[in-house]
Amino acid sequence: MDANPDEPYGAAVVADGFGLKGPRGWAFRGVGFEAAPGTLVAIEGPSGSGRTCLLLALTGRMKTHEGHADVAGFRLPRKMAAVRRIAALGPVPGVSDLDPALTVAEHLRERALLQRRFDGSLKALLRPAGERAATARTRIDEALAAAGLDVDALPKGERTSVRDLERLEALRLSVALAFIGRPRLLALDDTDLKLSDADRAEAWGLLRSVAASGTTVLAVCSEAPEGSLRVSTAPARTAADRPAEAPEAAEPADATEATGAAEPAEAPEVTKAVRATKAPATTATPATEAPSATEATEATEATEATEDDTTATKTEKGDADGLA
Repeated sequence: MDANPDEPYGAAVVADGFGLKGPRGWAFRGVGFEAAPGTLVAIEGPSGSGRTCLLLALTGRMKTHEGHADVAGFRLPRKMAAVRRIAALGPVPGVSDLDPALTVAEHLRERALLQRRFDGSLKALLRPAGERAATARTRIDEALAAAGLDVDALPKGERTSVRDLERLEALRLSVALAFIGRPRLLALDDTDLKLSDADRAEAWGLLRSVAASGTTVLAVCSEAPEGSLRVSTAPARTAADRPAEAPEAAEPADATEATGAAEPAEAPEVTKAVRATKAPATTATPATEAPSATEATEATEATEATEDDTTATKTEKGDADGLA
């Protein structure tokens, strides 16, 4: 689709209170930003904060549940199909993965055929085969130039398998495949994943050049580069969200309380009740403390008195039986 010469080719992106809810709660919520056409937008945040979901939602691949976004004048989530026609995906794991068994040439040829089949007019499909092949070759060359991928520099040229590509080369191939459709919005996931410092700088240089050419770029990353529009999916923590601090433990009054040997002083009635349920002194139960001499003497006298009373009772009973 050719752009209006009076308007920028890239797609302006405006989000306001954008949010998507999944089975386990909100994937992201309250996202708001404004990006002019040809802006490099870096979507950053911790793993699991909904960065990929936001990327797919802004390209019309996932339906949101809160707020709205305008992409090139198309309101999301109502105009998802229209947004998909002007947006292309670069590398997004699980969505637009490269086939490791295919070669670079096979990937490019397949994408060109799909683009001609679903994006071309009926008149273009009826053109001679040689003309159609020349048009496809022109698109492929333009896409490779935009992605900065030199096919001749690969180990086996166009016949190099995807599994033999370096991480940065695979990134460039994904961008080239996306550019065959001449998108107004380019989206990439895990842009700086598994890249060395030099390759990371080269990758961001590539995306800056893409944005400078007029195409708006959305790139998920772990750390936003300088000169980009930073959009974070990390939820803002409020005072209610922060975990309550654990109260400080009170210092024990003495060593006995610290070891827990003494009974708590704040429940005297419970302590007395527990003591009342203990077996009497005459029962053979282990004592925690040895009785004092006075207590032992009193206990002996009580026992002897009990025995005397018992003997006297038996004697009186025997005398009464004898008199009878």
